[in-house]
Amino acid sequence: MRTIKILKSAIEKQLAAPPTDVSIIELVDLFVEYAYSSRASDIHIEPADEKVAVRLRIDGILHDTLNFSKEFQDEVISRIKVLSGLKTDIHHIPQDGRFKAKIEGAGEKEMGEVDIRVSVAPTYYGENSVLRILAEAAQSFALEQLGFNKEQLVILEKAIRKPYGMILCNGPTGSGKTTTLYAFIKKLNTREISIITIEDPIEYSIEGITQMPVAVGAGLTFANGLRSILRQDPNVIMVGEIRDSETANIAVNAALTGHLMLSTLHTNDAATTFPRLIDMGVPPFLVASTLNVALAQRLVRIACPNCRKQRILSIAEIKSFGGIAEKMTSDKVYTVGPGCAECGGTGYKSRIGIHEVLEVDDEIRSLIVGRADATQIKQLAVKRGMAPMIEDGLEKARAGVTTIEEVLRIIYE
Repeated sequence: MRTIKILKSAIEKQLAAPPTDVSIIELVDLFVEYAYSSRASDIHIEPADEKVAVRLRIDGILHDTLNFSKEFQDEVISRIKVLSGLKTDIHHIPQDGRFKAKIEGAGEKEMGEVDIRVSVAPTYYGENSVLRILAEAAQSFALEQLGFNKEQLVILEKAIRKPYGMILCNGPTGSGKTTTLYAFIKKLNTREISIITIEDPIEYSIEGITQMPVAVGAGLTFANGLRSILRQDPNVIMVGEIRDSETANIAVNAALTGHLMLSTLHTNDAATTFPRLIDMGVPPFLVASTLNVALAQRLVRIACPNCRKQRILSIAEIKSFGGIAEKMTSDKVYTVGPGCAECGGTGYKSRIGIHEVLEVDDEIRSLIVGRADATQIKQLAVKRGMAPMIEDGLEKARAGVTTIEEVLRIIYE
């Protein structure tokens, strides 16, 4: 694989050449390879008044990378549209597509393929394009590698082995929920059972399971798709997201009638899952009967092992954490380093999850049936052994996996 320095130099050489000598095909290929080599998850191509900016999202943070002339804007967008099978003569409505890019050294082959999801949308200064890099070969989806501690893994392993019930993964957009669901599916994926998913969109293709994409324009919504899936004799169903009361009620009834249901919700913590489902019109006794585990998560950046530094927490900092700090086994934590070649000068490299895993037992079920609020449910769950997400994050900071600053940024941003 070509180095980041060589790739950036090749891009700059292209942009410095006379317009007639610039190869748009090679330029777009270089953008994708450079982003992949930089560990970026997204490429943002954003038009402005006098230039077009290219920004890369690395470990969840957008970085200004380079600019190119407006005279190449239409050609670059057209090339992206051609690659992803979009209509090049339509500029006034959003379009979505995907393509595969061949990149040297991607995956296990000398020349591997990387899946790219494309979104093009009209803006005041022309069409904006965002390319999501879905590096299938680089993503193992191993549950043990996602940041769960031993106690959490025991609860999750037990829950996914149950023949029916529901597991919900919660968090904001970009918190790794889908990756966690895929990790569950890979654990369960054997020839003895049928696994069917409905997703919007399908992010990764997994051999051995049936995956259905949402197509709202054709009338295929999560709710309609879930109804049809139930007639396909599945053992395990994954619904990309529960967005409305219709989907929520069908999902809960499917979990009640002998299916293991995996899905996601947009809630801030695990305990809010229950009142959220009840607000969506699911009867409390059904929520209590079907939901086995609610988990919440965020992604924090990993402190670069090559340049991180250790420091001692101040007394004021320890006091500010209250009772949580008492569970930390040391007052030593790690902090971000000055940056090095390994982390591209950022002090962080890659991301990992911080979690809270709420196992539903008889006492929790009693609170749900009684329509207890999220605070009451969380207090009981903590009393019964659940580690809150911030506690999980601080423990990772103590161990040097991330930093306290990063944990607080993600939880309280």
